[in-house]
Amino acid sequence: MGQGSSQFSEEELQDYQDLTYFTKKEVLKAHQKFKALAPEKVGHNRNAKLPMSKIMSCTELRVNPFNDRICKVFSSSRDGDCTFEDFLDMMSVFSEAAPLTVKAEYAFRIFDFDGDDMLGVEDLQQVIERLTGPQHLSDVDTKQLIQNLLEEADLDDDGSLSYAEFEHIISKSPDFTSTFRIRL
Repeated sequence: MGQGSSQFSEEELQDYQDLTYFTKKEVLKAHQKFKALAPEKVGHNRNAKLPMSKIMSCTELRVNPFNDRICKVFSSSRDGDCTFEDFLDMMSVFSEAAPLTVKAEYAFRIFDFDGDDMLGVEDLQQVIERLTGPQHLSDVDTKQLIQNLLEEADLDDDGSLSYAEFEHIISKSPDFTSTFRIRL
């Protein structure tokens, strides 16, 4: 670390490496990305908290249909505003090194719009609407898709997906890991 090149001590970088799926170099890259979102605010304020609108302007999130949900799930205050540590956690979970189980847990939380620890019909409907964007499916097609999904994945027939049921379905989807990823 050259003179003044890092706001973090070697011990802090080691802690971040130990607590994420990043190397020390990747932690520093993540901090550069965070600082670039609001250099005037982050500057030398290590505890800066950026508003959700700034975080959503990040290249990796800008076009993601779940960008607001991602920010809220990773925000320690749950309002979407993020500290560097919140941002680092988010980037780490979306990194290639994060295991499928971790990615699945966060995807479940992102898709659980009502926060009831289940993916119910309303949650699934919102997921479908966000994924299809302006070319929404018809109501009939959306209902059919949800019914098909629940017939396949709702193992206890309670009309919603538990985390275990969601994880089971995700484990069968080889594309999930590659689409749930951000590169630094």
